[in-house]
Amino acid sequence: MQHHLAQLMSKRPTMNDVWPDKCGVYILDNESTATRFIDKKIKELDSMDSEEPFQVLNLDTLIQMHLKWLSYLPRVKPFYAVKCNSTETVLRTLNALGTGFDCASKGEISQVLSLGVKPENIIYAHTTKPQSHIKYACAQGVNLMTFDNEEELRKVSRCHPKAKLVLRIAVDDSSSFYRLSSKFGAGLSTTSRLLECAAELGLEVAGVSFHIGSKCSQSLAFRQAIADARSVFDTAKLLGFQFSLLDIGGGFSGKDFPVTLQEFSEVINGALDEYFPFESGVQVIAEPGRYYVDSTFTLAANVIAKRVIMEDMRKEGEKESPEKLMMYYLSDGVFGSLNSVLKFTDKNEVTPYLHRAVDNDEKRYRSVIWGPTCHNIDKIVDNYLIPELHVGDWLLIDNIGAYGISISTEFNGFKRSSIYSVVTNETWHTLNLSSQ
Repeated sequence: MQHHLAQLMSKRPTMNDVWPDKCGVYILDNESTATRFIDKKIKELDSMDSEEPFQVLNLDTLIQMHLKWLSYLPRVKPFYAVKCNSTETVLRTLNALGTGFDCASKGEISQVLSLGVKPENIIYAHTTKPQSHIKYACAQGVNLMTFDNEEELRKVSRCHPKAKLVLRIAVDDSSSFYRLSSKFGAGLSTTSRLLECAAELGLEVAGVSFHIGSKCSQSLAFRQAIADARSVFDTAKLLGFQFSLLDIGGGFSGKDFPVTLQEFSEVINGALDEYFPFESGVQVIAEPGRYYVDSTFTLAANVIAKRVIMEDMRKEGEKESPEKLMMYYLSDGVFGSLNSVLKFTDKNEVTPYLHRAVDNDEKRYRSVIWGPTCHNIDKIVDNYLIPELHVGDWLLIDNIGAYGISISTEFNGFKRSSIYSVVTNETWHTLNLSSQ
């Protein structure tokens, strides 16, 4: 990884302005790892009688995901979806690596600008924007933004007449876990009228965007969507527009499930070669979010309470003892770091495991793992087989970086988990982010 990272960073300007000092990043020595950092932090908290949950952000993993993207999709510049996880260290790292940013509000635009992101590296990717937010984008020089209806065009003509607009179209998202075209995107039959309206208002339309939906399970969805975009490009040309941008949106998983990035890339690259060949001069961007952060965060939560329920599962005449149902209550839950369990994640994807060592032959019990609040929906997993836990044990949960932080709350007064960012010494110096 270090060789490819060094090549990438040789093309970037000095990073001191992008990332002042170390910004709270823990630099691991040559003998340490993110796992050992978690061990050390748990020992420290235990010594303080603290059950406070925490997350560890592994920057090496984040960087590996970026290098993987560049390898599989060399023509597609990623504009990271800030909504997915707006942790400052994530944004600073991706800015250092040269990604753009997909922002959906004044607040997100303001945040990335404050970290040194240039306005031209932002797409305001929301088709129904408050007028005050459009005016803010105009004042900050953020020109690239999406639309999908005539009323939005009229708002933009009043608030940001020099904007470079991107027409978002509705595409087939039936193979995605979360379908977005019911809320956003113009139907293909309406695009001509929208482009005519833009021309009448004197607005510049630069290209087309789409989103196949979150957690897409069929890579071929991209092929049809790119073909649909090509038809809109052709319509625009007949109307006198010269489109130069294609935004293929998001839908990429960070866990190679249900579709790997390689599988997506084979379809996307093939479709781009057919419909938007390199010599066409069309710039291609995407809006990955969970792809970058899903696998980069690990949660550590403490077992703060325990119940044992004896369930009599015996059939008539049987003499076995009643079965134990274990109930555990953690210091974090679905109103906190695991909020995405309620909205964005299949509970079967959540697999807590003990921090302490466990023998392979240790008995597993059917268990329910709850969060700390008094609400009955604060359930993390159900019917989960795990060795018996004790109050004070720590459970770890990987792959929790997407959306959990963004939509976490402090319901019942339970504070959000702390976040510790770690990076290996070698990677840190290759990034050239340490103080000069």
